[in-house]
Amino acid sequence: MNKLLVLATCLTLLLAGCATSTRYVDPDNDQGAVSMALDYRDFERAASGSVGSMLESGAVNNPNGGRYVMVVSRIVNDTMQRLDTDQLVKKIRVDLLRSGKVVTTTAVGIDGAEDEMNMLARTLRDSEEFDQRGVQKKGTLQAPDLSLSGKILQRNRKVGREQQVEYYVQLSLTHLASGLALWEDETQVIKRGSNASVSW
Repeated sequence: MNKLLVLATCLTLLLAGCATSTRYVDPDNDQGAVSMALDYRDFERAASGSVGSMLESGAVNNPNGGRYVMVVSRIVNDTMQRLDTDQLVKKIRVDLLRSGKVVTTTAVGIDGAEDEMNMLARTLRDSEEFDQRGVQKKGTLQAPDLSLSGKILQRNRKVGREQQVEYYVQLSLTHLASGLALWEDETQVIKRGSNASVSW
């Protein structure tokens, strides 16, 4: 019985010694392997490219001064991956907010308010439990001027003995008063690698 216990302990220690150690990755200097799937580097590249294009176009320069209010509409995932499109959108929102040209509303959205507290806080009106001087008044929410929508597409192709995976991040910025697209852009992320690699 003791021999079995010693053997099991040695085997456990041997396997633990062979395991790859966990380490931090510096996103700004990541020289790690590139996968065929979309990763954080691709989202960063697509977001910064899109924001740069949007700012350069002048589409977010409010002729009346001040900042536009933008709402995020639907970003459709048409890839073979299970993507959280909010990862891309959040990077765009942060960069636009830092530009000083745009603020984003969380009071409205395709599937309802992004932050439900916008409306919940207003249910405190006329409640005897709350000091009414601090309760949000009617008519204080700001309606959006602009809407950001888009789609992420994936196309797989054979290139010789390799596969090529093409991703297209397509975005549109719509002026809600007129319904006109003030800006549109497409960022391409193209990867080529072994047929054994998977892109989902």
